[in-house]
Amino acid sequence: QVQLVESGGGLVQAGGSLRLSCAASGRTFSSRAMGWFRQTPGKEREFVAAISWSSGSTYYADSVKGRFTISRDHAKNTVYLQMNSLNPEDTAVYYCAAGSSWFRPTSADFGSWGQGTQVTVSS
Repeated sequence: QVQLVESGGGLVQAGGSLRLSCAASGRTFSSRAMGWFRQTPGKEREFVAAISWSSGSTYYADSVKGRFTISRDHAKNTVYLQMNSLNPEDTAVYYCAAGSSWFRPTSADFGSWGQGTQVTVSS
């Protein structure tokens, strides 16, 4: 089991930026990949970005390509999501996840989840 704690969410104006952090502990050696998902009321959880622990290779949802950047710091067991050019459609609860696949993953590829952090983008 991997324990994940997200931080960095908050309220930001449209066009602004936020950086989310996800601190991992526990059996981190068992996870090949880390990912970010988001969810709004009435919608299914949506994939945002994923990264390979070993290579740093990344994969993004089309909706965030060119605006969001996922990265990792092995020494800190931490994954980041840098979000730029935010718009109100990015408003959601953002969840960090640890799992087995970084390339075109689904929620089923991730066995450990954080509690989520709220991101609200105002117009």
